Amino acid sequence: MTNERTARNEQSPQRTSQSESSDWKEHGIRVIRRGELNPDTAQTPGMTRAEAVSHAQVGAQKLWAGTVVVQPDAKTGPHHHGELETVIYVVRGRARFRWGNQLEFVDEAGPGDFIYVPPYVPHQELNARRDMPVEAVIVRSGQEPIVVNLDIASPEPDPGGQADPFHSAPGRS
Repeated sequence: MTNERTARNEQSPQRTSQSESSDWKEHGIRVIRRGELNPDTAQTPGMTRAEAVSHAQVGAQKLWAGTVVVQPDAKTGPHHHGELETVIYVVRGRARFRWGNQLEFVDEAGPGDFIYVPPYVPHQELNARRDMPVEAVIVRSGQEPIVVNLDIASPEPDPGGQADPFHSAPGRS
């Protein structure tokens, strides 16, 4: 195991010469401070997003990352994110996820839990608590905000009889 790690950590001559000519001060690691998060991203009622890592923010080519706060008792409509992979890290609160062709599978996640959503998986996100928001970090494998709304009945009751605050119904924009 140690030999494999050592071999992976060794730089090839090509990488070394490339790194010697790079301006790492300007094109190296970027720390995005709390006050630098960009709230000028897609917003929906009951959910507040802030962009941290994107092409516009830091020049990222293959990732998008940000934060999300989901208000108590809120839920999305059934959807998938096309070819994108998504990772969610729950910081605070309790999130419930439903997935499958009929949203027949369910699990919950709390602080410190990671959730992986593979490409094209039909799913629904919910705040499982009525008394506190869910705070989470989201990382996606692309820059485009792909959301494909699905015509699947949710097994979850409507929170307070409200319409889905996150996604439009299939056929509506």
